[in-house]
Amino acid sequence: MQKLGVVEDTLFVPMLGRIYASDHCPQILYDKKVLELKNKLPSDLIEQKKQTQYTLLASASRSANMDRFIRSFLERRPNGVIVQLGCGLETTYYRCDNGKTRWYAVDLPHVIDYRRELLPESERETYFAGDAFSEDWIRQVRTEFPDAPILVTAGGLLHYFEENEVITLLRTIGQFGNMEIVFDTVNKKGMAMMQKKYMKQVGHADAQMFFYVDSAKELAAKIGGNAKVVSDEPYYRYIPKNGLKLSTKVSMAVSDQFKMVKMIHLKL
Repeated sequence: MQKLGVVEDTLFVPMLGRIYASDHCPQILYDKKVLELKNKLPSDLIEQKKQTQYTLLASASRSANMDRFIRSFLERRPNGVIVQLGCGLETTYYRCDNGKTRWYAVDLPHVIDYRRELLPESERETYFAGDAFSEDWIRQVRTEFPDAPILVTAGGLLHYFEENEVITLLRTIGQFGNMEIVFDTVNKKGMAMMQKKYMKQVGHADAQMFFYVDSAKELAAKIGGNAKVVSDEPYYRYIPKNGLKLSTKVSMAVSDQFKMVKMIHLKL
């Protein structure tokens, strides 16, 4: 196992959320694969107490939301292809694979190296080491699947980039035809809250965030072309709240009331 660096450390934040949910709140997310990996992780990571139930479940909820969009896409488009940008150590393939889909996981080279140690490629998975904001991965996928409908997921990724970079990426993806993207994002109020509290609680107060979406329709207009909003929903709308701490339920309710965090699904 490679020695953990600062970047690798951030990879474990969503993983810890999935472990917590699987152990304590399986009604939100049960991830058999992540529980198998639990013993391979540094024990100090598993035992760290910085996070609250809310921050742990915020990560797990992202995975649960993405799973819902992926399953829905594969029901509509059984011949579809899934591309995960900024895949990190996500285990979506093991939760959502339908036995025939082709999956691509894109991340920076050292992250992909690290991922391969913990999660070697499955038979229908392709790992792509490179920049999510370059055209290389799209060209490879489109060369291998010229006509297939493609769902791109970008979980916990776009916040860290400037709006013009994100719009350029979305325009580029749209040029390759038959593309959809789903991602989590925040509005301006949610961005302030995330920087003030959430990133500090998960131990990454120094992480800078730039991109937020107050209006998905305005974002689609900025992208132009054929971009249209398929879905723009509050983050916790479909997350079961039974059995959660009151403070967690309140935080989720406030977030949804003001659409501070949300899931956006675009057809490009």
